[in-house]
Amino acid sequence: MDRRVLIIGVGLIGGSIALAIKKEHPDACITGYDVQEENGRLAERMKIIDRCASSFQEEAVTSDLIILACPVEEVERKIAQLAELPLKPHAIITDVGSTKGKIMKESRKLLGNKAVFIGGHPMAGSHKSGPGSARVHLFENAYYVLTPNSPAADEKLSTLKEWLKGTGANFVIMDPEEHDMVTGVVSHLPHLIATSIVRRVEEHAEKNDRVRWLAAGGFRDITRIASSSPAMWRDIVKQNQSSLLTLLDEWMEEMKFVKELVQSGDEKDLYRYFADAKQFRDALPVRARGAIDAFYDLYVDIQDKPGVVSHVTTILADKQISITNIRILEVREDVFGVLRLSFQSEDDRQKAKICLVQHGYETYLNM
Repeated sequence: MDRRVLIIGVGLIGGSIALAIKKEHPDACITGYDVQEENGRLAERMKIIDRCASSFQEEAVTSDLIILACPVEEVERKIAQLAELPLKPHAIITDVGSTKGKIMKESRKLLGNKAVFIGGHPMAGSHKSGPGSARVHLFENAYYVLTPNSPAADEKLSTLKEWLKGTGANFVIMDPEEHDMVTGVVSHLPHLIATSIVRRVEEHAEKNDRVRWLAAGGFRDITRIASSSPAMWRDIVKQNQSSLLTLLDEWMEEMKFVKELVQSGDEKDLYRYFADAKQFRDALPVRARGAIDAFYDLYVDIQDKPGVVSHVTTILADKQISITNIRILEVREDVFGVLRLSFQSEDDRQKAKICLVQHGYETYLNM
């Protein structure tokens, strides 16, 4: 008997999970549903899914695995709708949301129809979106948090891991509250801080246009996460409000300490403050994939002459190395310019570095 999978939301994440399931379970029939019908049709044309459905309710009642790959607020609504359906006994339902507390509470509504809900959060993504950006290796070596909410869910953990084996992810079992606090510390709070920094700079730029000129380069890099989807982050903050309020109180205390440190001007204390932060950051794993998407950038010195950019991209294309973003940082007459290339993975970045060096280009991993 065919095993049936329903993926609600076939964008970057849902599409990548579909590809990973197909890789390991080619016999499974994967149906996709998306409120943006074109996403579903594109995923079907690209053979990411086997078929596109116009109604998720009809597909849900026959599915063995249901994956909610939609925004966190929509996940709650879909759980409530699924709870009203005669789902298959012991069907597994999971999500991909970056907050878990409220979603897990909502999932209790499913207990009456014997469906099993296991919260999920694959900690990987991309600045791109849509099924056209889906990649089978998107979650490879990334942490994939699972949050079961009942003894029945505990029993189904191994089954869900088997379904998701093709992701190549590292599965971690966590309590929902712990998950929300940890991701709040290393992802949600940094996004709020980056956004706040950008807003401060914007205010100063309105008074002095030179601020805007000098906010290029490094400033853009350290605040890159502030360019994430406003709608997505609005929902995440609403979902993880409790953890974030606690963390913001802690952050305000830290800023009070920093203000006192700056006021005192004590050389030893200032040095120790920066040195301690440097020591902790430098000790973080370089190749591990965490809660915030890493930027796999490679900087390349280029001369100001016609065709140099196309030459670089042709070298990489010949080696089938995909570039996710490209930006010219500086090119002036008689001065080396810098090309910043962004890649999907560390492996791609290293391959690009090797082949570009072989063609005589000077490259750097950091600027």
